[in-house]
Amino acid sequence: MEPQKTMTGLTMRPLLVIFDCDGVLVDSEVISNQVLRGNLARYGLVLELADCMRLFVGGTMAGVMEKARELGADLPDNWVDEVYGETYARLRQGVPLVAGIPALLAALDTADIPYCVASNGSEDKMQITLGQNGLWDVFRDRMFSAHTLGTAKPDPDLFQIAARHFGVSPNACVVIEDSRSGVTAAARAGMRCLGHAPHHDGEDLKALGAEVFRDMAEVAGLLSL
Repeated sequence: MEPQKTMTGLTMRPLLVIFDCDGVLVDSEVISNQVLRGNLARYGLVLELADCMRLFVGGTMAGVMEKARELGADLPDNWVDEVYGETYARLRQGVPLVAGIPALLAALDTADIPYCVASNGSEDKMQITLGQNGLWDVFRDRMFSAHTLGTAKPDPDLFQIAARHFGVSPNACVVIEDSRSGVTAAARAGMRCLGHAPHHDGEDLKALGAEVFRDMAEVAGLLSL
């Protein structure tokens, strides 16, 4: 996916920046997948943490349940509620912001560029993770959750709904994502996507159309701020 260009070929500033939550705003993916890995092991599916993240990051918990059963996990019907309870309890113990996020949000505020969050996670989960980091009040009125809206990535609806809410054309939006499902959703929505890959080479995200970066400190430059 090519960045938005002006007539002179320079990258345009976006009119809206859409953040994923887990792994983009808050550094919660490893913590959540450690909980998930331990839970699944109790039901007969033993995975390395890297494999757990490769299989499940970016998906809905209902989708995780379906795939885990396919892989041999003997999960009870109330498993989603169970694993959410375990995950939320662990996240309440503390989860940090992704390094560089406060500075990036301040730069967007200075540039008067609106931003929001669109996540496959629930608002309850975001209240835990963003709330303990002082960002719940920042995002609570600009939050688009798959649980609330009934649509999830890789479908583009969350991003399209966010763009309509702000009255912005899809090609004037930039999405910041860390998962294959999120990058796919951005591509389907016709939006430029920056792929956050701090722990791997990001080739899977690049193959789906993302511009891969490793450090949030790079994003201001990528957005021409």
